[in-house]
Amino acid sequence: MSGSDALTAAGAAPFGGCSTAPVLRERGQHEVFCGLTGIIWLHRKIQDAFFLVVGSRTCAHLIQSAAGVMIFAEPRFGTAIMEEKDLAGLADMNDELDKVVDRLLSRRPDIKLLFLVGSCPSEVIKLDLARAASRLSRRHAPDVKILAYSGSGIETTFTQGEDACLAALVPTMPYEEPQDPPSLLVVGALAEVVEDQLRRVFDEMGVGPVKFLPPRRADELPSVGPNTRMLLAQPFLGDTTRLLEARGAQRLVAPFPLGVEGTTAWLAAAARAWGVPAERFRAATEPRAERARRALSRLRTELEGKKIFFFPDSQMEIPLARFVSRELGMKLTEVGTPYLHRQHLAPELELLPAGAQLSEGQDVERQLDRCRAAHPDLVVCGLGLANPLEAEGTATKWSIELLFTPVQGYEQAADLAELFARPLRRRAQLKVA
Repeated sequence: MSGSDALTAAGAAPFGGCSTAPVLRERGQHEVFCGLTGIIWLHRKIQDAFFLVVGSRTCAHLIQSAAGVMIFAEPRFGTAIMEEKDLAGLADMNDELDKVVDRLLSRRPDIKLLFLVGSCPSEVIKLDLARAASRLSRRHAPDVKILAYSGSGIETTFTQGEDACLAALVPTMPYEEPQDPPSLLVVGALAEVVEDQLRRVFDEMGVGPVKFLPPRRADELPSVGPNTRMLLAQPFLGDTTRLLEARGAQRLVAPFPLGVEGTTAWLAAAARAWGVPAERFRAATEPRAERARRALSRLRTELEGKKIFFFPDSQMEIPLARFVSRELGMKLTEVGTPYLHRQHLAPELELLPAGAQLSEGQDVERQLDRCRAAHPDLVVCGLGLANPLEAEGTATKWSIELLFTPVQGYEQAADLAELFARPLRRRAQLKVA
């Protein structure tokens, strides 16, 4: 294979896939977490940021229990709890919020970026957090930048919280200078260990400078402009991508970096944009890819031929389905996703096996009926559905765990496969017992 052919093959689909496959569209009762859940991984990412949810005690309990962090440990999130007098209009919510923010920033001088996060209660009473953020930002400038976004679960799924958070950051990103060289922007929250691994691969390929959104610190926001090339690390960043493209950034079309195949094609998109010679690309990627393949081969023997059903929950379902079907040999009974962004997922759809059943949106009772009729070996779903399905004898994997766990890149490919193998092992052990 010639040098240019090798890079082309890294991003090509050998089969027709599901690009034109019919999609079953569901509109009914749905079972998902709200966008507040994104705070659980975002607060670990931006080290000098704080996420202040303006919501109810229910919001506070959700975040604290899901994050597994006790509030006395002073994590980088909290809740400004709306009391009955606030909801009844007996107190000026803006005055109350100002007091909470002033008290928080006086206690935590390490905070340099404060997010006011809207919730269902704050949106129901039409509290304008964007205006509050602008007012408070002027008061606390230049020490603290204050932004607002919505984590409400009224019309969203839980990963859209990250999209809303990053979209709030885009208008504050510096403008790129016309003379700046082309840069690569990796968009989507990644674990720091994954960032470091990917940065090393980009350095070995000669791709860069490489920047990440969100950054690790508030003062490290990357500049953006027409010389910016961006790679999406997550498939649920529609609003953020649209705003970056409006600033002139150019999206590199690629599958998402899950598994060996997805990671190689994702890196190849950057290599093509930078004109990296195929020999250099292979030298940077092939040793890592081969180690990942060897690690995956042990897990493929456990998972090959097993049937899997994806409920719509995280918007990661289609890239995950591509990974488990092509690299682990699992059989797809149905792949549901809350929202199917055809433009961003086009390379993934090409890589799905022809005939895979796709569904968009949720009607939970109808999908449960189809799931039971399919008799899958493993179901990927939210926590609200997992326990009833487990009681019926079906092994499940919590979709939210696939967000909490570092799963992108070569080094994490076997860890990702292990997340699918573990519930089946547990179910087998229970049957023996």
